Amino acid sequence: MAVLALMGFAGGGSGQEVAPPDNPEATEAIGKIRSPFCPGLMLEICPTAQAEALRDSIQAMAETGLTADSVVELVVAQYGEEYRAYPKRSGAGLVAWIVPPLALVLGLGAVILVLRHLREPESQTVHEGLSDQDEERIREAMAAMEEDV
Repeated sequence: MAVLALMGFAGGGSGQEVAPPDNPEATEAIGKIRSPFCPGLMLEICPTAQAEALRDSIQAMAETGLTADSVVELVVAQYGEEYRAYPKRSGAGLVAWIVPPLALVLGLGAVILVLRHLREPESQTVHEGLSDQDEERIREAMAAMEEDV
């Protein structure tokens, strides 16, 4: 009797445990949808009765032979694009897949360039001696200035 009581206690007792769907297509579809009833949660973990009903309807759609992607498209058509958990890999959704990694690579490249620039010692200009012609001009200019004084 004590063992049964402990098992009941360990089981949670909330009564609203989410049972995984039997159909793999339904499982995949449910994993690709955010819950319209629990803001910020995926449909697969939303504990509301409405979410349970939606999971049941997804299970029924999958049992009729629809693929996971078809089921997701139907749910998104009914509730809105914002409930798609992952952006499409085509059209405008493709930008969401390309821009973040591209920005990361470009940002990393910029950081590397800046660090390299900061690590390099400042180039010191090499002062070469004056050419004979320049030295002669300077002497002439200095002599002319001394005559004026």
